[in-house]
Parts: sequence; structure tokens; C-alpha cells
Amino acid sequence: MEQSKVFFTTFKATPNENLLQKLHRLMKTAGFETIDFQDKYAAIKIHFGEYGNLAFLRPNYARVVADYVKELGGKPYLTDCNTLYVGSRKNALDHLETAYVNGFSPYQTGCHVLIGDGLKGTDETLVPIDGEYVKEAKIGHAIMDADVFISLTHFKGHEMTGFGGTLKNIGMGSGSRAGKMEQHCDGKPSADKELCVGCGACSKICAHGAPYFEDGKAVIDHDKCVGCGRCLAVCPKDAIEADFSDSIAMLNYKMAEYSLAVCKDRPCFHVSLICDVSPNCDCHAENDIPIIPNVGMLASFDPVALDKACADLCNKMTPIEGSELDDNLKKHDHDGHEECDHFHMVHPDTEWQLCIAHAVKIGLGTDQYELVTV
Repeated sequence: MEQSKVFFTTFKATPNENLLQKLHRLMKTAGFETIDFQDKYAAIKIHFGEYGNLAFLRPNYARVVADYVKELGGKPYLTDCNTLYVGSRKNALDHLETAYVNGFSPYQTGCHVLIGDGLKGTDETLVPIDGEYVKEAKIGHAIMDADVFISLTHFKGHEMTGFGGTLKNIGMGSGSRAGKMEQHCDGKPSADKELCVGCGACSKICAHGAPYFEDGKAVIDHDKCVGCGRCLAVCPKDAIEADFSDSIAMLNYKMAEYSLAVCKDRPCFHVSLICDVSPNCDCHAENDIPIIPNVGMLASFDPVALDKACADLCNKMTPIEGSELDDNLKKHDHDGHEECDHFHMVHPDTEWQLCIAHAVKIGLGTDQYELVTV
């Protein structure tokens, strides 16, 4: 199998080249300028960080990417889709506010922010892929409208997928609310009767008559529900939630297929920064101390090889004393120098290798790579 090139540089800087300049050089060396950006819309997919979390990427890095796109004649914008869970990014207004609070304003990043799936998470494009598990991916409309797709990823741990890397940023992050439900479960929400106040907002928004009421409390008829997620958006008490019932394996498979839906048939480029590697996703409203030291910045045209290279580099690092990884290693009488998978050690029920393997199987990329140091 032919190897993909993954370009790597450390976070070591010099008086002649700061980290932002180094990121620009990394992207240039990796072939960023081979993409035709002239008069093209370029979506820069990023995670803005949940309010209260401080591990997300600094907006300065996003500025480097946006300015580079403009330098090449393109029209960049930062984007992410609304969350399925209740938090500070569950609708476009709250999402934008959180992005601005965390520093991702047009004045800081040099480009505008568009929430990919609209105000309530229902503005989506149906992308046919005829995958093994997904036949029609539901992707945020503003993401699929782009001529060029760029992922800018904070590589960190994740409680469901082992790590949150490029494929997580692309596949799960680009899914509309219905798309996220499809990846996490069978795509059908349920109502929490303890939170429901019987206001009827869910039944009014539903075009299929799925919500009905028993003793003044909402119930979702899954035979009628199409999984659009509109009821989640309008519930004033956050009483409607997704049923995270699918297996870890199925989540990984679907996420790989959603990534393919986003990337196919247009130019793509991927950047991943291994810094502030928190044990959990930036979707948390808090962040624990990093589990390993900062590693470096990586770039590639192959998102699969990029994730594999990032995971391999992380697994070579010595755990940070007092981190969740260090604590778990000590619980298992592991001295931290023996060979182990750091992400599996932090979240034993996860299997990130399944996502990589399925992504290779469906032709999204390869797990064979050549690491080129810049």
C-alpha cells in the first residue's frame, strides 16, 4: 500500500520564527499552495470550545490558516455545527456567542464565522455515499457549500472515540443535529418526563406527528420520527435528548463514513495540532490537565494518515505526572515506559483503531504514512 506523507514540526520556536510563522511554513511545505483557492469559498472546520473549556486551539492558529487562504485568493470562513447535547453551542446564537467569547471573532481571526447547520441545527445537505452503515449523510449546509474544505484540529482525548482527531472533527463535527444523532444512535430522540412541562413546542414543530402526550408529558413515537432533531432545538426545558444507544464500534464506523461524505469530490487539506492534550473532548465545559506534553503540528492531504501519525506520536510520549493517564497507569501497575495505548488507558471502553480501519476500507485514506519533519 502506498504511503501518504504527513508533515510534522515541533513547537520549538526561535527568535527568527515564531509558532505562527512555523505553522505557515508547515502548510506551505505540505503543499497547501497546490490547491486552487482563487475566488473559492474555503470552509475551515474547527472546534470553538465549550464555554468554560480552555484547552481548545487558540484563535491565532485559525488566523494563520485564514490569512493564508486569502493570500492565495480564496474566501475563508470558520465553521462548526451545533451540538446534539445541551450546552453553550446547541443553537447558532449561543454557538456564535461562545465562539466570540473564546476569541474566534472576525477581528481576531481575519474571517467570519458561519454555523454550519443553521440556527437550530436543521440546515443540512443530504450527501449520498451508499456506505455500509450510512446511505445518506446529513452534513451542515454551510460546510457542503464550500469549494474547498480545510480541517484545523485540536488533537486530544475523547471519552467515546478514544481521541478527538481529524476524523472526529470532520465526521461528527460536520454533521447536522440529525447527522450527529445518526452517528451516535439510531437517530431517534426521547423525552425526559421529569423535565417535560407539556408545553407542546415539540409537537408543533414536528412535521410527522411523532410527539404525543401521556399524562401531560411528551412521548416520541419512533415509528413516526425521522430524526431531524427539530424537537431538540425548540424544547424550552431541554427535556428531549438523543438516546446514545449504539455501540462504540458503530459510532466509529459511521464517523468514518460521514468524514468521507464531507471530503469527497472537492479539494481538502488537514492540519492537526497536538497540544494541551486534555483527556476529554473540548465539548466539556471544563478541561483537565494534559495527559502528555505538547508534541507538535502536523499537516497532510490524507486525514486518515494524519490521525494515525498523531496517535503514534502521542503514544510515544511520557505521561504527565498527576494527569488522568498517569493515575490510570499507576492503578494498573504500569510504569509508563512499557508499550501501551495512552488513549485506551484513559478511556478503556474506546476503540479508536476501528475508525482508522474503516476509513481505510472505504477509501478515505491510508494508515501507512511517511513522517516528514519540517
